[in-house]
Amino acid sequence: AYVAAKHGLVGLTKTVALETAPDGVTVNCISPGYVWTPLVEQQIPDTMKARGLTREQVINDVLLAAQPTKEFVTPEQVAALALFLCRDEAKAITGANLSVDGGWTAA
Repeated sequence: AYVAAKHGLVGLTKTVALETAPDGVTVNCISPGYVWTPLVEQQIPDTMKARGLTREQVINDVLLAAQPTKEFVTPEQVAALALFLCRDEAKAITGANLSVDGGWTAA
């Protein structure tokens, strides 16, 4: 379901970007990796219990397993990209899926 939803958002982004480009409207998709949020933090104890892992194992071997940097994305990093996309300097960027994922999609 997650993969299908993500592909749907990327497709919607491209379609709407093409439809709104003549009017100067840009449409982009930001795809973050694991972002350190209270929700992610709250999931750690349940994952520890369910898998019999330590906190560090859950963080490194489960949550950050696919992120080569082995660091969580911060909400501020996602926000900074969103703000950049709103600037005039980004007006030629439209229909893009921009990954902020510590190298996840590069792997």
